[in-house]
Amino acid sequence: MKKIEVQDAEPNAASAEEQVDTFEEHAGESQVGDGVDVSDAADGQAAEPTPSKPEDVQQELAPSDEISVLKDRLLRQAAEFQNYRRRVEQERQSDVKFGQSLVIQQLLDVYDDLRRSIEAAKETARGEQVDTEAAFDSLIGGVELVFKKFSDELQRFGVEPIEAVGSEFNEDEHEAMMQQPAPDGTAPGIVLAEIQKGFRMGGRVLRHSKVVVAG
Repeated sequence: MKKIEVQDAEPNAASAEEQVDTFEEHAGESQVGDGVDVSDAADGQAAEPTPSKPEDVQQELAPSDEISVLKDRLLRQAAEFQNYRRRVEQERQSDVKFGQSLVIQQLLDVYDDLRRSIEAAKETARGEQVDTEAAFDSLIGGVELVFKKFSDELQRFGVEPIEAVGSEFNEDEHEAMMQQPAPDGTAPGIVLAEIQKGFRMGGRVLRHSKVVVAG
């Protein structure tokens, strides 16, 4: 009868355990290699929003800062425009006053002529032997001289009278004060008389002529 040796059983058991250990090691490596990283998955599930950096905060505030800059610039431009308007208005008023002073300087000569004419007429009236006719002629001559000088000054400034009598009524230049029956040979709408003379300057009517119109 053949004798069975039992000594080989222990090496076989040991090799079986080694095979189990090797399988578990391979299984663990395959799970780690083929599966999802547990730490990454856990971090992914518990992930929170990344806090904003200071640069991000500045970028978010940039539009409001730009609005503030534009608003400040607009206020400055508005202030500059107001100053410009005020300066232009002051210059305009200064020009008007300068023009008025030029006119007044010329009228002062007319004032002097009128005053001299009146004084001459008074001296003639205070004389011992008053020549009424001579005094009257002197006064009339002085007034006519002043009137001519005054008319010349008006013409020098571009002021001219509006001719009314004998012309057809024009509402742009004339103002009808009354209406009278048209005389023989006169068509209706013709100016018969002038109550107050009108004037124009540079094509602009300064004062309408007040007239009597034929009806």
